[in-house]
Amino acid sequence: MQLQFPQSNNVGEWLQFLSSLSTPVIALLAVAHVLFFFFLRLWCARDTRAIASVLDDFTRGLRHRSVLDRSMPLTTQIDAFVQDVNEVLSDPTRTNDRAVCLQRLQILDEKRRYFESLTFETLVHSARTMIEAYPLSGVLGTVLAIGSALQADATQKSAASVNLVMERFGDSIWSTFTGLFAAIVLMFLNSLMEVRFQRLTDARAHVRDMVARAKRELAIAGQSKSGASE
Repeated sequence: MQLQFPQSNNVGEWLQFLSSLSTPVIALLAVAHVLFFFFLRLWCARDTRAIASVLDDFTRGLRHRSVLDRSMPLTTQIDAFVQDVNEVLSDPTRTNDRAVCLQRLQILDEKRRYFESLTFETLVHSARTMIEAYPLSGVLGTVLAIGSALQADATQKSAASVNLVMERFGDSIWSTFTGLFAAIVLMFLNSLMEVRFQRLTDARAHVRDMVARAKRELAIAGQSKSGASE
């Protein structure tokens, strides 16, 4: 599409120009939004695999370790690994397993970057929130078209002005349709992605809580043992 900028400072011409851009701009932004959702999906999958791998290494060597089918979702595996560690922390008699956990806490500290979620969660929230902008953008395109018609030369006959309004309104209604259609598609896409994103957020929270508990309880146990030996 070749852009033709208004050749004068007439408000009506500029409104018509902006109105003519509304539909293609909304369509391009919607396509970019879909691609952004798939980018977030890849990011989510990468971080989930990384966390599952770290916890797999962390729990390897525990006497009673959950054995899950590798075909199960990674978030389910993460929950099982976290539960394994929490069971060790809740049972003071499993001294060997507690010693293994204490030695391997360094693994989680070295790979802490996989548990940072602020940037990811901010982008996910922005992607969800901006879906609401598409219907409003479509309505704005229609309003601009009507405004451009109302700004037509006052010397035109009233019948011609009415015809101009109807003509431009008919053309600009596509912007409203595009905005509504884009919002529906993106809402459906978000509903498919939302569960995965939330499971990753929950998994990160569970791991952070588990690490904090492990450091607290194992450190206390280590101090008690040192005090007893003295």
